[in-house]
Amino acid sequence: MNTLLHICCAPCANQCIDVLRTDGYAVTGYWYNPNIHPFTEYRSRRNCLRDYAASIGLPLIERNDYGLRPFVRAVAEDIDGRCVKCYSMRLYAAAHEAKEGGFDSFTSSLFISPYQNHELLREVAERAAAEYGVTFLYRDFRPLFRAGQERARELGMYIQKYCGCVFSEEERYLKAKKILR
Repeated sequence: MNTLLHICCAPCANQCIDVLRTDGYAVTGYWYNPNIHPFTEYRSRRNCLRDYAASIGLPLIERNDYGLRPFVRAVAEDIDGRCVKCYSMRLYAAAHEAKEGGFDSFTSSLFISPYQNHELLREVAERAAAEYGVTFLYRDFRPLFRAGQERARELGMYIQKYCGCVFSEEERYLKAKKILR
């Protein structure tokens, strides 16, 4: 069985890759994250993933679109409800790539994050799978989140401080500002 793993970043992906390989899957990484901004953040995450993939022999497909304008247009009408649009952009692209590439299934490293809306993420992935006629391989990787972060630190990986979009970065700073008051 070969699966396409949409990857948001190397720190989130390392445990997902290990689990899938242990379960007998041939894993190919897929980089498509038009939500990550600014460009320096996008480049840092992408380059870290490139280096990690090379170090573990992970085939990596890159849809290397820095998508500031399309992302902002997609979420501008409902910034607070942006996550569903963000998940859709990435998971529909992954499902399409899985179909076109002849993969048996697809999944995402997003399923490791305790900060993501897991049920919404799963619903979007299932809709994408149905639309493209591919199998969505569901795994709840959240119990492995801390181990993945620890491994990322051990390997000297770049570890981000927010999910990727400028609005999540803004929320991070607003929360810090409230704490300082």
